[in-house]
Amino acid sequence: MKKFIATLILSIFLNNNLNALIEVDITRGNLDPLPIAVSPLHVDIKSEKIEGLEVRVLGEKISEIIEKNFKNTGLFNPLQKDAFVQKPDIAHLKPRFEDWRLIKAQALITGKILVKDNKLKVEFRLWDLTAAQEMIALAFTTTPSNWRRVAHIISDKIYERLTGEEGYFDTRIIYVAESGPKNQRVKKLAIMDQDGKNTKYLTLGNELVLTPRFNPTNQMVTYMSYFRNMPRVYLLDIETGTQEIVGNFPGMTFAPRFSPDGKKIIMSFAKDGNSDIYTMELDSRLVERITEHSSIDTSPSFSPDGKFIAFNSDRSGLQQIYVMRSDGSNVKRITFGKGIYGTPVWSPRGDLIAFTKMHKGKFFIGVMRTDGTGERLLTENYYQEAPSWSPNGRVLVFYRETKAGDKGKGFSAKLWSIDITGYNERKLPTKTDASDPSWSSLLSK
Repeated sequence: MKKFIATLILSIFLNNNLNALIEVDITRGNLDPLPIAVSPLHVDIKSEKIEGLEVRVLGEKISEIIEKNFKNTGLFNPLQKDAFVQKPDIAHLKPRFEDWRLIKAQALITGKILVKDNKLKVEFRLWDLTAAQEMIALAFTTTPSNWRRVAHIISDKIYERLTGEEGYFDTRIIYVAESGPKNQRVKKLAIMDQDGKNTKYLTLGNELVLTPRFNPTNQMVTYMSYFRNMPRVYLLDIETGTQEIVGNFPGMTFAPRFSPDGKKIIMSFAKDGNSDIYTMELDSRLVERITEHSSIDTSPSFSPDGKFIAFNSDRSGLQQIYVMRSDGSNVKRITFGKGIYGTPVWSPRGDLIAFTKMHKGKFFIGVMRTDGTGERLLTENYYQEAPSWSPNGRVLVFYRETKAGDKGKGFSAKLWSIDITGYNERKLPTKTDASDPSWSSLLSK
């Protein structure tokens, strides 16, 4: 990724028009998706051949990824290409706006690619068909092998222009890949692009791994592994493969989370028979105890400004969610609904806390305001937990266990995502069973 960023050139070659009429309502889920046309990227006649991939096919693949990204949001309705009224090269120069409006398209994406001297240049334009004007025009130059990332970055730029929010397509999800019977699961650390492509396994499966967590500032992750039946916390640099041991923590069942600046981790583990919350400075390895209570305090998560911590505790009887200042002061219970609450995770935008709730034998994934008001249950199932936020705070990824087989005796664990409006619930493609997902920050930042 570092090489990619070093070689990526982004240039705005035409002025953006900030007065376009298209407006995408991102608060209503997929109730009224915007009709959008994604034209195949045409190939510049000066293009050279790429070993192993026809340049024409490359243009089609990039547009297909952009189309799938927008369809998966639930906010957009990509139109069928057999209805398109202009050839890609002509539309990229100047669309016939009235003809595109005939097929009900409100936005049009066009582009072209040039491969020369082992460099890939991708241009794209976003057109407002209602206002008959260009909204944005950008160009990217990189190596041909990075064409998938270029497609995701273009998707992010268009998404931001249409919704006013940052995109989340140029990201990755780390998770635990599972195989084998339920009582003898082999668990490996795995990572993939947010659309399920480019899966890589980071551990061999010799040791049990649990709860990987991304650093919000870079591509570092922390995870927990059992070494000789002892829970051990690791730090892993995804880019270099460098791994180091943070320490052994008896009584720990969940891996730590990073602070917003990535300089410390926050965790809970049992010491002297009692589970409390601690932080550790990664440079100095200095450990500080944050809570000191006779009940079980666990699953801590920082607010994005680092000033507050959400956690769950049974200090009121049943397990509930609490919020306190980052130094452990001013502890407040924020959930009072029926059921058991757990795994609170603060939104990157700071406005919501995601959580898991168990009530009447079912598991729910929900969100609420940071004071506990406005609780909304987004999805329910037999068993599901571990919500993780997309970097723009728009989507949650989580994992769900289901019974399988004709008699319901089988077992399956898969990753799912859902919009915070409660719409657009979908299963993410993984090569194996999967659990404990964590969403990265934008790679291109």
